Amino acid sequence: MDLGTLLTSSLTDTLDVSLPHFRPELALAGTIVLVLMCRMLPVLRWLDSGLVAIGGVGFALWYAWADLRGLAGGFAMDAVASSTGSMELFGGLLVYDALTAYIRFLLCGFLVLYIVFTKVSGIPDREDGADFYTLVLGASLGMCLMASANHLLMLFMAVEMASVPSYALAGLLKGRKASSEAALKYAVYGAGAAGVMLYGISLLAGVLGTCHLPSMAAELGRIVGEGADTGSISVLALGGLMLTAGLAFKLSAVPFHFWCPDVFEGAAAEVGAFLSVASKAAAVALAVRVAFSLGWLADATGPTAAGLADVRHFTVYVVGVMAAVTCTLGNLAAYGQTNMKRLLAYSTIAHAGYLMMGVAAAVAMLGDDPTGCRMAVTALAFYLGTYVFMNLGAFAIVAVLRNRLRSEEIASYAGLVRSSPGLVVAAAAVLVSLIGLPPLAGFVSKFLVFSAIVDAISKGAERPLMLALLVVGGVNTVVSLFYYLNVLKVMTFDPPPDDRVAVASPVWLPGALVTAVVVPVVVLGIFWSGLYAVAQVAGTFAS
Repeated sequence: MDLGTLLTSSLTDTLDVSLPHFRPELALAGTIVLVLMCRMLPVLRWLDSGLVAIGGVGFALWYAWADLRGLAGGFAMDAVASSTGSMELFGGLLVYDALTAYIRFLLCGFLVLYIVFTKVSGIPDREDGADFYTLVLGASLGMCLMASANHLLMLFMAVEMASVPSYALAGLLKGRKASSEAALKYAVYGAGAAGVMLYGISLLAGVLGTCHLPSMAAELGRIVGEGADTGSISVLALGGLMLTAGLAFKLSAVPFHFWCPDVFEGAAAEVGAFLSVASKAAAVALAVRVAFSLGWLADATGPTAAGLADVRHFTVYVVGVMAAVTCTLGNLAAYGQTNMKRLLAYSTIAHAGYLMMGVAAAVAMLGDDPTGCRMAVTALAFYLGTYVFMNLGAFAIVAVLRNRLRSEEIASYAGLVRSSPGLVVAAAAVLVSLIGLPPLAGFVSKFLVFSAIVDAISKGAERPLMLALLVVGGVNTVVSLFYYLNVLKVMTFDPPPDDRVAVASPVWLPGALVTAVVVPVVVLGIFWSGLYAVAQVAGTFAS
């Protein structure tokens, strides 16, 4: 093929295939440019960067919903939205499928709520708004790319594109030592995790001869199945563990969780909400994609199929053990916390463990039980959907109380039921949902994930590990009761401090925001079939 033909085919593929399936990301990129122009051009400085950002994200959400609805078989907005199945974009760097469509719809929906939340809470101020929203949108764009990465170099670039703006966001509060320290710790840990992950990528690419995930799976199955020399197998295992370290850092999974509590405590509550929800969704999607891509080929036979089965076995045990340890440490460490943001940080770590249990169950059934695997991915998608409202609601309440009480310590919430009963009721709904008790959304989420584990046990897929995960998940749910309910005990039964001086602030707007976020937590615990139907679209990724 001559150069002219190559360029023509690449241009045709980009314009006719790739870009039409890349519209949400293009909308986010265009919004970033508009927000920067609001900061750079004096004639546009009268525009509110938050309103510009929410307008651009609205377009991205529209495109994401059109794509998701088209994959669901509904009435498509156009021919592009009605296309189904998996499709490689930009020469195989990215892939468009059900998981991509669902995660970017989830991220764009979260961004709409998040920008409204920041406008109501007052962080950032008007002067820093353009910088703040540029960083948020840039990180979100990287997270969308994480969900659709189909090449190890694209994976690394997407993770870094999501991480670097997050480091700056952690240091948003100027002049505060804790905020600067949080940003520095996050950047140092992030740089170390990125270096480890990049070295693991180089090892995998060196042995397998490619960075394209499906091609890597074929070569990986062949090498493992044919019984290559011990050195090659050891290098592949080491490279896989190093790649896992980078993904675990984004998930704040043990033992790569050290940054999380310090960063959440030092950063603004608004930044903690963004990191705990958006970063978690993208990291889970990326973990599922990598595990599935490197552990399964539909047309694999003979030694290749046997080799991929060994890869899946290795992956399930690595993810499963990390899930159990992550969940346990997160819940135990949260018990002794006195700062609400730090408690929510450990809560985030614990929920990362529950999500990883679902990933382990899905990978365990991959190839052997397509229906069970699909249901496990559906459970993960549903969990992420409800997690948006649970954690955003928790941090919204923390931000509202920070503005009113000028404190984020749990002790400062004492007797709050007497002055702000509505906020206490909202906090009760969110915290009980995070525990996983009925009839709230968190109960349905955990029930679906545990059901996937039970399904894996009934099918005999890695039964000892799955049994252990089920027991660990149940015990940790009971453990989490103590620290979540302790917060409610302080709010309701403890007497208010004598020196409390509440700052006068508007009530109706923060109250409306908290209500808008918390109501879905209650509604989705009872009427959850709608979200579950959307999550099932993401589950078709495993078909």
